[in-house]
Order: sequence, then structure tokens, then C-alpha cells
Amino acid sequence: MSQLKYKRVLLKLSGEALAGEKKVGIDAQTVGKVCDQVKHLVELGVEVAIVVGGGNFWRGKFGHDMERTTSDYMGMLATTMNGLALQDALEARGIYTRLQTAIEMREIAEPYIKRKALKHLEKGRVVIFGAGTGNPFFTTDTAAALRAAEIEAEVILVGKTIDGVYSEDPKINKDAIKYDEITYLDILNKNLKVMDSTAISLCRDNDIELVVFAIEEPENIIKAVKGEKVGTFIHE
Repeated sequence: MSQLKYKRVLLKLSGEALAGEKKVGIDAQTVGKVCDQVKHLVELGVEVAIVVGGGNFWRGKFGHDMERTTSDYMGMLATTMNGLALQDALEARGIYTRLQTAIEMREIAEPYIKRKALKHLEKGRVVIFGAGTGNPFFTTDTAAALRAAEIEAEVILVGKTIDGVYSEDPKINKDAIKYDEITYLDILNKNLKVMDSTAISLCRDNDIELVVFAIEEPENIIKAVKGEKVGTFIHE
């Protein structure tokens, strides 16, 4: 454990990160690579929680003419589908896992209860939080920040399809500047789109560090937990 910087982490995965090159749906090989690294973390003694988005299936904004809350609830179901895929892949690797959802789905998952989540983590189980916060108008970024604060995670590891925080979208502007390190306040002032402003403010208020990295290289998860330089480090 002496080689590790963090003892309890929350891994935030975008839904698109699980889709691989297909961009939609779930790519089993991609999910497997991520879960291999999560298994490695557990074997090192790190307590791991996961929040996953649902953009590979549905985003609230996709429902253009749809009533917003209905569209957002569909997104919450999408995150649960991704959570089930992660749970299955982790358990296939011998890792005890619990999926907890903010909306009750008792036949497939536990309802979210903080005390239960903490007990699972202390016993070495990976806890996956599905269905966002359970409320429309809040993103899974906010859900990640909220759950991280509740379980007292030391860091949120943000796995994205790009390798850090940039001044602009590097997929659109090749001259965008990458930040190796940046503060919460600069993120908010520059209106950088790494996470939504509510999530960044929650992290700032609760002093939760963030590491943003490319999930295409899942070994970055281990490097980040060991304190090695990967992606972008966000702090106070």
C-alpha cells in the first residue's frame, strides 16, 4: 500500500468509453480491459466505487421533443445497463461486486444506501452506482461528485475518450492546449467542459481531487492511483 497515493477512489466512466470504436452500445473487449485494471486495483488493496454514464445508449438531450424528465429517466436506465455489464465482467474475473441504483430496481440491483455502500467497500467489494442521482436535470458527473463526497473518496478518476483537459475540444481544434494541472476555479472561469459546473463545484467544496485521463489506455487507472502523472490533475 505504500506505493499508492489513494486508498479509496471513485472511477467515473463515460458511457462512450465502454462502446470502444463502435461509439454506441457496449464493446465487450473494451469493458474487459477496464475491468482488468479495476481487478488489479482491488488486489492492491484499493477500495473502488464506479459511476458510469449512459451516453452509449441514451442522453437526456437526445429526446429533442420529449418531455425532459422522461428523457432523463431513460438516461438513468441506460447507466444501469452499463452498470450491469461492468458487474458481469468484474464477477467473471472473480471480483465481488454490488450494483446500487438511485431508483429502486430490486430484481436486478440494491437500492442506494450509503451505509451499505461503505460496508461493501470495506469488505473489498467494488460498488457500482447506477441511475445517476435518481433525479432529472442532474448529470452522471454530478452523481459521481455526490457519491464521492458521500463515501469520502479521496479522488475521482475520470476516464474519457480524450487524454485530459484542453482549452477547447481537441477533436475540433487541433491547436487546443492541454493542461497538465489546473484548479477547480480555472475550470469554472474558463467554462471548460471536462465535467458540468455543479460537479466541479461539489468537488471543490468537498476537496475531492480529480484526475482526467484517456480510458483507451486503461493502465492509466493504476498509474493515477499510484500518483504518477497521467492526463490532467485538478485540485484546489
